[in-house]
Amino acid sequence: MLLYQPESGYFYNSDSLLLYDFINTFKPRGRLLDVGAGCGIVGLLVARDNPKVSLEAVEKQDIFVNFATINARVNKINYKIYKRDFIDFDESQKFDFILSNPPFYKQGAKQSKDCILFNARYNINLPIDKFFKKVSRLLKPHAHFIFCYEASQFSIVCAELDRVKLKVVDVRFVHSRLDKKASLVLIHVRNSSKSLMNVLPPLVTMQGDKYTKEVETIFKKASTQSIKCQL
Repeated sequence: MLLYQPESGYFYNSDSLLLYDFINTFKPRGRLLDVGAGCGIVGLLVARDNPKVSLEAVEKQDIFVNFATINARVNKINYKIYKRDFIDFDESQKFDFILSNPPFYKQGAKQSKDCILFNARYNINLPIDKFFKKVSRLLKPHAHFIFCYEASQFSIVCAELDRVKLKVVDVRFVHSRLDKKASLVLIHVRNSSKSLMNVLPPLVTMQGDKYTKEVETIFKKASTQSIKCQL
C-alpha cells in the first residue's frame, strides 16, 4: 500500500501496523469508523484486507484529512472522511466497528511544541473519559471497539470503559523485548458482552537487533510504502 505523509511532523509507526494486524483477527465487516485517522493507514489497510468493510473516518487536522483522502484514492479504496473533532461527531450514526490509534501520552509527559505532533500524541486532545463515552454512543448493539493504548495506563482504560458499560474481551500486551515491560496494549472491546477477559500471549517485537518473525510477517502482510511530501 502506497501512503503519502507530510514531510515533517507526525508519521505513522509500528504501533499502527501492529494494531492493523490485531484488528484483522476479528474479521471486521459492516460499517467501520477509524477515529483520528491521521494519513489513513489503519483504516485503509483493514478495508484493503476485508472487502465487507464500509470504511469511514474522522480526523480534525486539515493536513491529515487531505493526506488520508489522497491515500484512499491512490489505493482505490472507497472512503468517507469527516473533518471534525471526534467528541462532536454526530451520534445518530451507528457503527459495527470503531477503530483507533488515539493520542495516549498523558499530560505529565513532555509535550511537543509542534501543533501536528501535539494533537497526534497527547491525550489532552482526546480525553479518555469523553473518548469512550462517545464510542459507547456510536456502537451498534454487540459491536466492536478495537484500539491501542499505553500499557501503563491499562487499569485506567478498564475503569473508564466500565463507566460507559463497555467490556474488554481480548487484550494483548506488546513488549520491545522479552525481558522488557510492556509499552503498548492492544484492546478489543464489545458492548453488551458478558465474556471474561481473554489475555492473549505477549507480542514481542525485537529479538537481538532484529524484528521477531511474527513482527516481520505483520510488516510483510501490511506491505506499506511511505512517501513524504508536501501537498
